[in-house]
Amino acid sequence: MKIRKAHITSSQQKTYNVYLHENKKEYKTLVAVPDIEWSISIAYEDEKRQLEQSLEHSLMERVETDEASELAQKIVHWVTEM
Repeated sequence: MKIRKAHITSSQQKTYNVYLHENKKEYKTLVAVPDIEWSISIAYEDEKRQLEQSLEHSLMERVETDEASELAQKIVHWVTEM
């Protein structure tokens, strides 16, 4: 498991701990942000652009639009570098 710090600069400056767990047997990555009670399972084959949009949409239920967009971009970057 990896823990990343997401420094959000839009609107109010916040820092979230983002937990990433790679499940190589099932070809998925579990992403969790406990501070906002949010998690998602991402398949390896998900396309980057579509993944970012779905993450952003899901995150908007928990945080403001600007924060959701910035956090989604960071998560996509971390997941695709794994």
